[in-house]
Amino acid sequence: MAETGEKRTVGIAGAGAVAFATAACLEDAGHRAVLWSPSGARTERLAAGAPLLAKGALEGEFRPGVAASAQDLVAGCDVVLVALPGYGHKAVLDAIAPHMRDGQPVIISSHASFGALYLLKRLAARGVTVPVTVWGTTLATARAPDLTTVSVNTIRSKIDVATVPVSASGAGLALCQALFGDRFVPRDDLLAIALSNLNPQNHMGIALCNMTRMEHGESWSQGGNVTPNVGRLMEALDAERVAIATALGLKVRTIFEHYHLSYHVPIASIAEMNAELHAKGIGGQGPATADSRYVTEDVPYGLAVTAALGRMAGHPAVLHQAGVDLFSAMYGRDFLAENTLLAEIGLERLSLEELRQACHDGVLPSQ
Repeated sequence: MAETGEKRTVGIAGAGAVAFATAACLEDAGHRAVLWSPSGARTERLAAGAPLLAKGALEGEFRPGVAASAQDLVAGCDVVLVALPGYGHKAVLDAIAPHMRDGQPVIISSHASFGALYLLKRLAARGVTVPVTVWGTTLATARAPDLTTVSVNTIRSKIDVATVPVSASGAGLALCQALFGDRFVPRDDLLAIALSNLNPQNHMGIALCNMTRMEHGESWSQGGNVTPNVGRLMEALDAERVAIATALGLKVRTIFEHYHLSYHVPIASIAEMNAELHAKGIGGQGPATADSRYVTEDVPYGLAVTAALGRMAGHPAVLHQAGVDLFSAMYGRDFLAENTLLAEIGLERLSLEELRQACHDGVLPSQ
């Protein structure tokens, strides 16, 4: 990535593959990235002086900083960027909220389960106001084979973005462009972004139809196993999500546009597009464990949210809800109950109009 002007220090809360890839992109563009691992374990070697080696869509050796605590991360950065699975968002937001200062921008990559509203609620209790910019997906797809290497599969050419409050949208977009280049597509508001993350629906189709491979720990091609039947399921899930957005008067990207813009393949059926990815050698590897974020993150923090919005909009997401129920039965877990954010914002007590207003101005009604 080319340099993008004024150098900024970006504190990244997270230390997985996406956080590593994001840090590498920032450093490559001339900015300073600082990583914080909530567990501490994933950044020990980087903290000891080992370089971060990026391979694939981005090649290079980088030396991001490492923060010892959430307080140090926030204090030492211009921008805070949250980059970890949805099931880790509440703990990280709780960790950074006591230290945020007025006006300090936050970026959530990618946004899950109205976490931006939860953070703003925590900050409002301190009398602190910040703009929170939310992405509909991550900057990159990547894997981290070890604690100092990131294999970057692709860097997305387009990312849906919105900022809460909406009045800060222009500044939020400009910040993202300054850090990561001209790849951002403005959406109406946080509600649109909540319906813009395609990972949950796509991962549902892939995981549900390849579960035995995951359980057996097989090495298998993800793109090569999105067969016509799997592809049709993914397309039907997408149709539910798009119908909800349309009913709410929101513009979101379709699954076909997502694959085309993210992976640079011609628009066709989803099975055909995945076959093209497989043929090019960029179809990726499917999860080699049932303990995968394709289920443990995307079911409670993705499918369940879309299902809830479908009920509120009068367009029930039958397949999404079936995914929540099927995976809960398969795993012997109540995945909806595992979502630690929805209860905190009181989603089940909000009217659709109250949710719309909160997504616009960032203020939840008193409950």
